[in-house]
Amino acid sequence: MDFEINSWIGERLPRLFGGVMLTAALLGVSTSYLTGISLPTTLPHLLPNLSKKNRGKKRIRVYMDGCFDLMHYGHANAIRQAKALGDELVVGVVSDEEIVANKGPPVLCMEERVALVSGLKWVDEVIANAPYAITEDFMNRLFTEHKIDYIIHGDDPCLLPDGTDAYALAKQAGRYKQIKRTEGVSSTDIVGRILSSAKSISQDCSNLSLPGKDDNMNHVHAEEKISKIDHISSFLPTSRRIVQFSNGKGPGPNARVVYIDGAFDLFHAGHVEILKRARQFGDFLLVGVYTDETISELRGHQYPLMNLHERSLSVLACRYVDEVIIGAPWEVTQDMVTTFNISVVVHGTVSERNSCTGEKHDPYAVPKSMGIFRAIESPKDITTTSVAQRIIANHEIYVKRNNRKEASEKKYYAEKQYVSGD
Repeated sequence: MDFEINSWIGERLPRLFGGVMLTAALLGVSTSYLTGISLPTTLPHLLPNLSKKNRGKKRIRVYMDGCFDLMHYGHANAIRQAKALGDELVVGVVSDEEIVANKGPPVLCMEERVALVSGLKWVDEVIANAPYAITEDFMNRLFTEHKIDYIIHGDDPCLLPDGTDAYALAKQAGRYKQIKRTEGVSSTDIVGRILSSAKSISQDCSNLSLPGKDDNMNHVHAEEKISKIDHISSFLPTSRRIVQFSNGKGPGPNARVVYIDGAFDLFHAGHVEILKRARQFGDFLLVGVYTDETISELRGHQYPLMNLHERSLSVLACRYVDEVIIGAPWEVTQDMVTTFNISVVVHGTVSERNSCTGEKHDPYAVPKSMGIFRAIESPKDITTTSVAQRIIANHEIYVKRNNRKEASEKKYYAEKQYVSGD
């Protein structure tokens, strides 16, 4: 109550005093008669000191953890929602050993998963090798060492092998908040897409040199299209989701705009690192994301594993990216350079463009002729195919893991109810 009274006085008393002075001036009364009127000596304590108020306000720190294996836009959206519940977001990345014990072998190693999480625009801090379950000891560390106020998780259940809730202690402590799960994608779903395309991916390069390769590839493509029916993306893109992921700001009048393009399929640590390096060439990073049709033509019918909107959101979530062209042309034209005021076009040394149809003409011929093209060394040699091959090489393990996970996901969808938010 005292605070409310002080706030009322702090807001209105200066206005009242100013109003008296102004009225006196308008009526021709000398304001010298009012100079003897002074504000109470306690007024500085009553007036709101905005800078002090801001300094004194406690910043809310929230914690969210996960495996973040095969990072996708669903992970990014969960992290975006978690950040909205506080001022600072700390993300725990579960250790490889804990994932093996609770879910099966991860596809990406700890270093790669940390790179992906650190690259998200909403993340402030990362805790590597976090436990899968929120134990009492770890929860106390979060509260004392990391000054965490709330622990966040999605509305989908997270159960330990013994069937208990991994977040039970946080809920009991009254320090748990829930966000809405992003529908239409999961790591299990992506592994399923890769497994359904396994035959095509394995034969991607070898079939190029086989006699009668056209007939062979037609047979492979027909089988692959049938197998993909069960793993077609169920993501429903909305304009609101794109806005939520966007920076909402264009380049300044004198900004140095950098352009880089690619498929950005199965967004991985190599993508994060090349985007980080590209951003260093200017003030504004514009990323072109190829259409599904372009990727299929360049790399084969088994690609892309993620559709255009899924890939665009993954790129938009990266902290180094300012803007995305959704469905960029394969060739960088003079009109593109002029329209977007591009100062430099960059391309990494590691890329995938082998195709059954062979290479097209140089897509960077125009920027090269203008002297604005730069080839930059790719920091990592990870590719979409190399990540997919890790799953294919351990086919039986991931089939068993996916069968178990798909059963739990079907149960979730059968029992799920509407959750507001996001």
